[in-house]
Order: sequence, then structure tokens, then C-alpha cells
Amino acid sequence: MDSFRSQTRKKRLTPNQLMLLETNFNFDSKLDPGRKSQLALQLGVPPRQVATWYQNRRARDKNQSLEIDHKILQLRLENILSHNAKLQEEVARLKDKLNKVQEMLQTFNSSFSSSSDEVGSTNLIHSSKNHLDMEPYASFIRDAGQFGPTEGDDLFA
Repeated sequence: MDSFRSQTRKKRLTPNQLMLLETNFNFDSKLDPGRKSQLALQLGVPPRQVATWYQNRRARDKNQSLEIDHKILQLRLENILSHNAKLQEEVARLKDKLNKVQEMLQTFNSSFSSSSDEVGSTNLIHSSKNHLDMEPYASFIRDAGQFGPTEGDDLFA
């Protein structure tokens, strides 16, 4: 029985044998029957051992490729999550800015309506002479009498 095991037992490959197998594998990762027999004779090992080595080597390549793909996808995900966090911060900042502008506008509108109440006339609001019916942002433009540019200022130049 021991003689049977020693005959079917695979030998470990030497560094020279491994180098020859690697060289052949790099040339073509598929093994045809003729080449398998030729390599087995050259290496002094059974053809099945050569075929098994090729099969294991292809599996190792596939695993390494999957690991690389996984790392690439992981980096892409990290970049996307980082970009998403930055965008969320920007949205929060812009919402805060919008709230402040809306508060200013509300304050402006309430102070404007209370000052027109003090005068006792709503004609000021609808008076085209005072241009109070213009859009609220017009009040932020420098006052030049009728919301126009001052002398020397050309807004559309």
C-alpha cells in the first residue's frame, strides 16, 4: 500500500520547474493536451499535475483580479460618499443662507408695512412715483432717485 501512495503522490515542484510553468502560463493560460504532455515530460511530473497547476494558477489570477476590482470599487464608493457629504454640507449652507435672506426680506416687508401704516396711507405702496411696487430686490440697488444708476454707473456696460 505504501508503494501505491508513493507512486500517486505528487512531487513538489522545484523553483526551476515553477519558473518554466510560469513562463509557459504567461505565454498562454490555456493548456492543450499536446502541450500538457510536453511540459510533463520536460518537468518529469505526471500530466495531471501540470493540468492541476494550470487550473490553480488561473483560479489565483481570477481571485487577484476580483480583489483589485473590489478595491477599485471601494475607492470609488469612498470618493462618492465624500463628495456626497460635501454636497450635503453645501446644501445645508445654502439653506441657511436662504433662511437668512428670507428673514431679512420678512423684516424689510414688515418694517415697510408698519412704516406705511404710521403714515396712514396705503397709497405709498401702490404709488408708481415712489416705485414701491417694484420687486423687493430692487431696494438693494443703490438709490439714485428712481432705482437707476447714479451718474457714471452703467449697470449694463
